[in-house]
Amino acid sequence: KLKNRATMATETTPMETTATGDVDEKLYSRQLYVMGHEAQRRMMASKALIIGSSGLGVEVAKNCILAGISGITLLDPCEVNSFDLGGNFYLPTEGKGRAQLCEKALGELNPYVDVTTAVVNDLSVESILPVIAGYTCVAVTVPLPENTLKAINEKCREVNASFIYTLATGCFGKVFCDFGPKFMCSDKDGNPPSTSQIETILHENPAVVKVLEDQGRHGLETGDFVTFAKVKGGNGKIQSGETYEVNVTGPFTFELVGVDMAGDDASAQVTQGYITQVKKPVELNFKPYMEALEDPGEFMLSDFAKFDRPPVLHLAYRALAAYAEEHGEFPNPGDATQANAVLDKAKALDKDNVLEGKERIVMHLASGSKAILSPMCAALGGIVGQEVLKACSGKFSPINGFFYLDADECLPEDLLPPEEVAPQNSRYDSQIACFGKTAQEKILGLNYFIIGAGAIGCEMLKNWAMMGVGCGPTGHIHVTDMDRIEKSNLSRQFLFRNTDINGFKSSVAGKAAQAMNPAMNVTTYQEKVAADTEHLFGDDFYDKLDGVCTALDNVEARLYVDRRCLFYRLPMLESGTLGTKGNTQVVVPHLTENYGATRDPPEKSIPVCTLKNFPNQIEHTLQWARDYFEGEFKQSAEEVNSYLGMSPEAYMESLEPNTKVETLKTIQKTLVEERPVTFEDCVVWARLRFETMFNNQIRQLLHNFPEDQVTSSGAKFWSGSKRCPKPLAFDLENACEDARMRNHFDFVVAAANLRASMFGIKGRTDEEYFSEVLKNVIVPDFSPQEGIKIAANDAEAEAENSSGMDSGETEAENILSTLPKQSELAGFKLNPIDFDKDFDDHMLFVTACSNLRALNYSIPTEDTHRSRAIAGRIIPAIATTTALVTGLICFELYKIVGTARNELKIDALKNCFLNLAIPFMTLSEPTAPSKTQAILQGKEWNWTAWDSLDMNEGDITLGEFMDLFENKYNLEISMISYGVAILYSFFANKKKVEERKKMKMSEVITSINKKDFPPNQLFIVLEVIANDLTTDEEVEIPYVKFRFR
Repeated sequence: KLKNRATMATETTPMETTATGDVDEKLYSRQLYVMGHEAQRRMMASKALIIGSSGLGVEVAKNCILAGISGITLLDPCEVNSFDLGGNFYLPTEGKGRAQLCEKALGELNPYVDVTTAVVNDLSVESILPVIAGYTCVAVTVPLPENTLKAINEKCREVNASFIYTLATGCFGKVFCDFGPKFMCSDKDGNPPSTSQIETILHENPAVVKVLEDQGRHGLETGDFVTFAKVKGGNGKIQSGETYEVNVTGPFTFELVGVDMAGDDASAQVTQGYITQVKKPVELNFKPYMEALEDPGEFMLSDFAKFDRPPVLHLAYRALAAYAEEHGEFPNPGDATQANAVLDKAKALDKDNVLEGKERIVMHLASGSKAILSPMCAALGGIVGQEVLKACSGKFSPINGFFYLDADECLPEDLLPPEEVAPQNSRYDSQIACFGKTAQEKILGLNYFIIGAGAIGCEMLKNWAMMGVGCGPTGHIHVTDMDRIEKSNLSRQFLFRNTDINGFKSSVAGKAAQAMNPAMNVTTYQEKVAADTEHLFGDDFYDKLDGVCTALDNVEARLYVDRRCLFYRLPMLESGTLGTKGNTQVVVPHLTENYGATRDPPEKSIPVCTLKNFPNQIEHTLQWARDYFEGEFKQSAEEVNSYLGMSPEAYMESLEPNTKVETLKTIQKTLVEERPVTFEDCVVWARLRFETMFNNQIRQLLHNFPEDQVTSSGAKFWSGSKRCPKPLAFDLENACEDARMRNHFDFVVAAANLRASMFGIKGRTDEEYFSEVLKNVIVPDFSPQEGIKIAANDAEAEAENSSGMDSGETEAENILSTLPKQSELAGFKLNPIDFDKDFDDHMLFVTACSNLRALNYSIPTEDTHRSRAIAGRIIPAIATTTALVTGLICFELYKIVGTARNELKIDALKNCFLNLAIPFMTLSEPTAPSKTQAILQGKEWNWTAWDSLDMNEGDITLGEFMDLFENKYNLEISMISYGVAILYSFFANKKKVEERKKMKMSEVITSINKKDFPPNQLFIVLEVIANDLTTDEEVEIPYVKFRFR
C-alpha cells in the first residue's frame, strides 16, 4: 500500500519537454552530458525502493530524485532518534515513521519524480517482501538481520530487480551490490567514443588503417569496433555506417578484421575520413549476498595504502551483525565491554588471521556503529545513488560485490572514555559518539569561508549544518557567490527550488542551510573573491577565519584563493567534479603543498589558420561560429555605440592605428550600408550572409587553392588534415544526415532574429513568412577576385599579421565622412548581444552556422545539445559525484579540527581521485611542501611557501626595521621592495635614504605610491635582499609579513 505525496504547489514553474522526447533538457542539461538521452529515458522509466530513511537513506533518495528516475518509494516506519539527526537533513527532532516525515521535502526536489511512502508496520521480512515487486532496484540502507537480507536479495532476483545493501556506521561504511546473474551494461566506462581521422588505408590483407598523428592516438584496443564517415576514396570497400572489428597494431595504426584490400587499385586509395569507436554492451554476473558473504572474492579498493583493510572490515561487519542479532541493537558509544564482545566474534570468524594488529579498527567500528555521520552519509549516498542509477539505466560498471570505505584517521588511537562520548540527546550525538563532546565544541566554534554556492557549495552547507560547523556562539559561516539560480542548476544544486529561479545562490543556499539547522550562523555575499574585492575580504576578514572551502568552477579563482590561504596560513578544502569523475585536495599550512604548487598544462588552442580556412573537426567549426557571433552581434554593436557616444575626433583618437580602417568599415556596414528598417531587411541580410559565408568565400578559397593543387614538394595540397571544401547552394528544405537539422533554414531564422534584436526590431519565426520573403531575395552572382592573399598555414598568417599595417589615414577619413553625424542619431543605440549557451536562439545560430561550415568541409555535423556542450564549454555534472566529494572533504575537516588526535601528521590526510563510472577511487597522502634551504644566524632553516618572516612590532620606522633585521637575524639589508616600489637600496641617494629611515614604514610606502592604505589592511608584504653579517653571503629568505596595524 502506497501513500502518494502531496501535489506540488501551484506557483511552481512548469517543467518542459523538448523535441528529443520526454527529457527536460533545460532541467537535466548538465546531467545529460554524463548520462546521455537514452540512459536518461531508461531512468525515467524505472522505480527504486529505498528501505531505511535515516541519514544514508535520505542521501541516496535525494541523489536519485535529482537524477530524475520515475519514482522513489521510501520504506521506514521507525521512530526518529538523536543519532539520525547527524545525517538526515529533512527529519524533525522527533516523530514516528522516518520515511513519511521525509517524503514531502524529498518530493519537492523534482516534480517529475513520484515520491511515495510504503505503509508498513515494521522492517520485518513479512512487511518488506510484498512491496518489492515492480521496482528496478531495491536499496537497503539500515541494518537488518541476515535472514531478512537473504530473503530480500532472493526476492529481488526472482523479480529481476537489482539489490544493494549499504551501511554508514560512524567513520566506516560498506556497500554490497547484486545486480543478478545477467546484467547488461550498455557502456562500461562512460568515456566518449574514441575518434580519429584517416590518413590512409594500406592495401593489405587485412587492410591497415593509419590515422593522422597530429590529431593524437586512435585510443582503440584490439576487439573494439569502429564505424567510418565521410570517407574519401576506396571504391566503396569502406562503407559509412557499417561496423568493423579492429586489431590494434600501434598507437596510430590498426587492422580491419576480415577486410581484404590486397591487390586493390592504387587509384582507390582512401585518403580521408572519420573513425568513431562503437561501444558494445557487456553482460555482467553477480553473486547473491549470502554467497558473497562467505566468499567475497576481490574487494574494490579505496586506498592502496590500506590494501589489507577490506578483509578486516568484512570480518568486523559480520561480527557486528552477529552482535546485533544477539542483542537487538549495535553497541553503545564508548562501551569497551560491548566493543570487545564484537571483537571476540570477529576473532572467531578470522580463519586467515587478518585481524592481527588491526583490533583497534574493530573496536572503533563497534563503538561508533550507532553514529550517523553526515560526511559518511554524503560519501556513501553519492556512491550508492550512482549504483541505483546504474541499475536503472544500464550505464556504467556497477560495484561487483563488496566495497568498504573508512576514515579511521579521524579517530583516536584508543576508545574515548564513556562520559566523553555518551549521548547528550542532541542533534550532534553521532559526532560526539565518534569524536567526543570536546571535539564537538571545537566544530561548533569554527569560522569558515565557503566560496561558491553551486552544487558543491550546497552539499557542503548541508553537511556543515548537520555537523554543526559555525553553529556555536562564536562560530560563523561566510558564503559568497555572484551567480543567480538558473533552471539547469536544479538537477544537482539541491538547496534550490523552481520558485528560487533568478534569486542569488548564496542567499537562498544560506537560508536553506539555516532551515536544516537554525543554530547555524551564516552571512551571505554576492561578491567575487578577487583583488578588487579585498576592501571586503581583506586582512581583517581573513584574520577571523579558521579555514576556507572552495566550491569554484575555474582554476584562476582557485589560484587567487590559494594565494590568500598561503598568506594567512589557513587550511583550504578543495574539491571538483567532471561528470562521474571527482577529486579532493586538502591543503594544511606547513604540512601539505599549496593548491598552486602543481598545475595542469594549459589547454591547446586551435591554430588561427585552421579556424579561418582549414577546419577538420566540429570543434573548429563551432569555435568559428562562436567567434562570428561575437563579432557580428556584439562587437559591431559596441563599436557603433562607441562611435555615437563621443565626438568624431575623440573616437578616431581611441582607435588602434593598425585596425582603424577595418573598424570604420564595420561601422559603415552596420550603420549605413546594411542598416535594417524592417524585419524583412533582416531576413534579406541573413540570406546574403549565407551566400557570402558558405558559398562565395569557399569558391574564393578554391580559386586560390584548386582541388588539384600541389605543394612545392609535389604533395597534394588538399590532403591529411586539410579537407577540400565545397560551396553550399541554399535550400530551405535541406536537412543534414548526421544531426538531422535544417541548417539552411535555421541559420536564416536565427541570424535574422539576432540582427533584429540588435537593432530593436520585432522578430518572428513562422516558416511561411520566411519562405515568401526568401523567394524574392536577389542574390548577386559571384566572381572570384584576383590578388586576394589567403594564408596556407599559420606561419604565413603570422607573417601577414606582423607586416599588415592599416591602409592609411586618408581611407579612414574618407569612410568617417560617409558616416552619419552623432547629432543626427541622438538617442539611437544598438543592443550588443552577449553569447549565452543557455539561450536557445543563440545556440540555434551557432549550431546552424557551425554545421553549415562542417558541411562545406565534409565534417560530421552535431545537434544543438552536443554543440551547446562544446561551444559553451559545459562541464558535465551529476549530483552523485558532488555528494561524494563533499563527504570526503568533510572528513578532512574533522582531521584539521583535531578530533581526538594530539598532533596532525601528513599521513593522516587524504586527497582523492575517483570515477563513479568504472567504479574507481584512490585516496592518497598529500604531497609535502618543497623546501628552500637558508642559513640564518648560523643555523640551517628549511623554509617552504607557507613561511614568511613575521614582524609584529607595529608601524616602526625604516631605520628601526633595518636594525631589527640586523639584531634579530644577523642580516644586513641591501634592498627592500613593496610591489614594484623600492623602499631602500644600498645604491640609493644617501640623503633620501636618511630621510626615509626616520619615516614609519607605512609612510615610506604612501609617499612613493601616493595612495593611502585601505582601512581594513593590516599587513604589508615586503621583499628583502639581505646578506649574512658574518659570512657576507646573500641569504635566500621568504617575504616579510609586516603587521603595521
